[in-house]
Amino acid sequence: MRPAAALLRWLPAVLLAAGFAAFWLLQGERWISWEALRDNRAALQDVVRQHALAAGLGFWAAYAATVALSLPVASLLTLAGGFLFGTAAGAALAATAGTAGACLLFLAARTALGARLRARVGERLSRFDRRFDENAFGLLLAMRLLPLLPFWLVNLAPAFTPVRLPAYAAATLLGVIPGALVLAAAGSGLGAVLDAGAAPDLGLLTRPEIILPLVGLAALSLAPVAYRLWRQGRERSGRV
Repeated sequence: MRPAAALLRWLPAVLLAAGFAAFWLLQGERWISWEALRDNRAALQDVVRQHALAAGLGFWAAYAATVALSLPVASLLTLAGGFLFGTAAGAALAATAGTAGACLLFLAARTALGARLRARVGERLSRFDRRFDENAFGLLLAMRLLPLLPFWLVNLAPAFTPVRLPAYAAATLLGVIPGALVLAAAGSGLGAVLDAGAAPDLGLLTRPEIILPLVGLAALSLAPVAYRLWRQGRERSGRV
């Protein structure tokens, strides 16, 4: 591969890694934190009132960037989105921006490392690839619905599988909507929490009343996968 082509292949991943490092070196957590939201709530609300469109676009871009950089602030930003823009708008901004950021990370990882990794493992992954590709949407949707794995890992791991970008994007968007709605709804009532001097509960998605419906949705998303695997097993055994 020519040096220029190799540089272009690695450039997106290098930029994301540099952004991640810069965030921590420059102590960016000071600006994306509960304390920052609490201390600047009035100024942020004024910006949203006076420049709603620009504020929404800025929030969307910042959210997408933090997801692409794998910064652990998505839950806090979704709460902030609900607080500043309301439940519906906050959830919509968070879900679409989160999907866009995840897709950027997916493409950067696949461009830089995907082909090389697959060339090394070769035939050893061929059977897994085929199975995953056939059931990619349902598997990805289930992983998105159940907050069992770190968000950044679920964003990154599919880049090393044969899943196609449209399926990845669709499963990501549908899978993050329920969680975004829950957190944005909680964020819409954040004013009372701020007035009381308390901190928001970032573990909302692990409560039984929230996690159990998500488990049900995940089971529904896996039902076609389970049926397809059962059908293939019967065909291989010669009973169909």
